[in-house]
Amino acid sequence: MNISPTTSAVNLINTAQHKSAGAAQEIAKLPIQDNEVGSSEFNSSDIIKPVLSLKEAELETSAAVKLLQADKEITGSLLDIKA
Repeated sequence: MNISPTTSAVNLINTAQHKSAGAAQEIAKLPIQDNEVGSSEFNSSDIIKPVLSLKEAELETSAAVKLLQADKEITGSLLDIKA
């Protein structure tokens, strides 16, 4: 089985996409209305985990992009050497 950097990057992007979708869904379900900033139903700690998941997904996507860029550079260098 051959695992390429491109495959790893695509898998990482897919994972990040699912993670961010789940976090966004959690945030959307929180009981916050436009005029209910101080609602007794809202617990500020409820929003911390999904926001951290969004940040984690952002970092995973950034890492995947860097992986794709490095793979592109390596492939370009190999083609230059072979030419």
